[in-house]
Amino acid sequence: MAYRLGVDVGGTFTDLLLIDEDSGQTFLAKVPSTPADSSIGVLNGIERVCKDAGVDPSNITHVMHGTTVATNTILEGKGANVGLVTTEGYRQVLQIARSFVPGILAGWIIWPKPEPLAPLELTVEAKERMSARGEIVRGLDEADLRKKIEYLAGRGIEALTVSLINAYTNGETEVRVREIAAEIMPDVPISISSEVLPEMYEYERTITTVANSYIAPKVRLYLSNLKKELQNRGVNADLHILRSDGGLTSVEGARKSPINVLMSGPAGGVSGALWVAKKAGYKNLLTLDIGGTSTDVALIQNGVARRRRETTVGDITVRASSLDVRTVGAGGGSIAHVPELTKALRVGPQSAGAVPGPACYGHGGTLPAVTDANVVLGYLPDELVGGGMKMDVAAATAAVQTVADAMGLGLKEAAAGIIDIVNENMFGALRLVSVEQGFDPRDFALIAFGGAGPLHANALGKLMGSWPVIIPPSPGVLCAYGDATTRLTDESSRSLVRRYSETSDAEVKALMDELTATAKAAVDEAGVPDADQSIHYEIDVRYHGQGLVLPIVFTADDFANGGLDKIGERFDEEHTQLFTFALEAEHEIVTLRAIVQGPETLAEAGIVEEGGTDPSSALVKETTVFVDGADQKAGIFDRSKLKAGNKIAGPAIVTEMDSTTVILPNHVGEIDKVGNIIIQPVD
Repeated sequence: MAYRLGVDVGGTFTDLLLIDEDSGQTFLAKVPSTPADSSIGVLNGIERVCKDAGVDPSNITHVMHGTTVATNTILEGKGANVGLVTTEGYRQVLQIARSFVPGILAGWIIWPKPEPLAPLELTVEAKERMSARGEIVRGLDEADLRKKIEYLAGRGIEALTVSLINAYTNGETEVRVREIAAEIMPDVPISISSEVLPEMYEYERTITTVANSYIAPKVRLYLSNLKKELQNRGVNADLHILRSDGGLTSVEGARKSPINVLMSGPAGGVSGALWVAKKAGYKNLLTLDIGGTSTDVALIQNGVARRRRETTVGDITVRASSLDVRTVGAGGGSIAHVPELTKALRVGPQSAGAVPGPACYGHGGTLPAVTDANVVLGYLPDELVGGGMKMDVAAATAAVQTVADAMGLGLKEAAAGIIDIVNENMFGALRLVSVEQGFDPRDFALIAFGGAGPLHANALGKLMGSWPVIIPPSPGVLCAYGDATTRLTDESSRSLVRRYSETSDAEVKALMDELTATAKAAVDEAGVPDADQSIHYEIDVRYHGQGLVLPIVFTADDFANGGLDKIGERFDEEHTQLFTFALEAEHEIVTLRAIVQGPETLAEAGIVEEGGTDPSSALVKETTVFVDGADQKAGIFDRSKLKAGNKIAGPAIVTEMDSTTVILPNHVGEIDKVGNIIIQPVD
């Protein structure tokens, strides 16, 4: 028998999903993450899920992995010592950057400008010049370049970036620079901008390629070690890595362009939500992924997750396709504190993480975390992870009491305040992807997952007016579902700055065909037949005379039925939604992009046995929860015993192996045919 494994590494837990490729049957596991070396947690999880399923690891044929290695490398500032080769006269390209300073009012005074990933002392200039139309104006001075590369080699650089002016139109000179550098430094990885990002705008192209070099050694070492250890454990499977845009890439693809896996971790949750939504029949969704350290949110419209062309991690913004996931530092491990000066309660962004974790985990943590507040309010049972983790209620109470004492409140009032504040932080993130993008959240359902998502989902549904609130089966490991069920993906792009009057449908189609052939290469190499491949396109469009571009997604059939004129109409609609107006100015193409995907993966949704509206057969016991300012009686239900059609009136707690769901008073949760809990207001 053959099995497919999805693995998602979070800040607190590592989630695994094992799928029988013949039947679609699934097996789940959740183990603590190992921040010092996340591969250890992955291997521990594989051992656990295979043991629970009674499966020999050698039967696993594919491993799909969402990883945060690239993200953490930038956040922690632990990347490579990067050297940079630019065109003569452009040595300060990273220092000049873009004249944007975050913050308001006096932000420009107090903002500490981050250090470039490639420092000025490790930046050298190549004597060469390419025209904007790809013509060599000045040939490369190879003798001078060799001296400068030898200088960089003597400074001990660990990665090299080559980003020459106008190289996006013709990468010939960059390729030659790489050849010379490889002769001098054969063991140093080299990234060239004409391959990493063959698009205009020299700063964006340079910072993206430098970031690719900065994270490359860490990503390559991690993938090499993981693949080696998998083989040592008898797992001789094909290893694929989740891309930031929700697709899959091979290990070689991730090694070559690690910048494409920069947001690999958050993309898994959106992919999993898409899978659930398709099974349950919902097309318009707001996703809410709450983990131990952070909350990730995204918007899905008509069954398609919104994407963006820029990815931001910490102080670095790079030009790479990613799902439009917004992140805030609010999660189950977020620490509550009361500053001595203001006496105003704050929650996060500091987190207790996996070690030592919230106080209730019993691993030595003493600071009050959001999870501790949920324990005090009665929202969490005495055990988590299917009984694998006992909750230390006394430690949680002691931790939250410090907040209560600092504010002069009762214990439960202080705990409720912690939950209210963290909910507002998450509410702000949801507004970023809905209201601030021109969408009314009342037109979208809210799907919540992650270990802590179902705890807060009902409250956030009330804040957003987003109904129903959907809690999928096994919400704590939904990201692993996304990793296991997503599709092999590759893309190719190039800049083509043309006003509509300067080009034609025929020229654009010919260029799209060229890009498709390039993007297909990696998918073909993976052995995916043409019949199982799907292709779609993006055109970045703007009004002539403006700098703002918007990506318009379409298929070959869409283009055949309307061409550039139809693309222009859709651009006007998108511009109007975002900014409330459209202009009469001529449309201009900036960049063309082709995306090729492999087939979807079979995974069983699991039809739940029919039952009546009475859920009492799943009732475990009665408890007391603190909600709406008072103690109220609530039932605790075992989700595994709930049947389709059961209706659970709030307040109620629904427990399962990997998560806990809270249903508030005046709300009811109904079980649908595939096991989702559909929460709606009573009225």
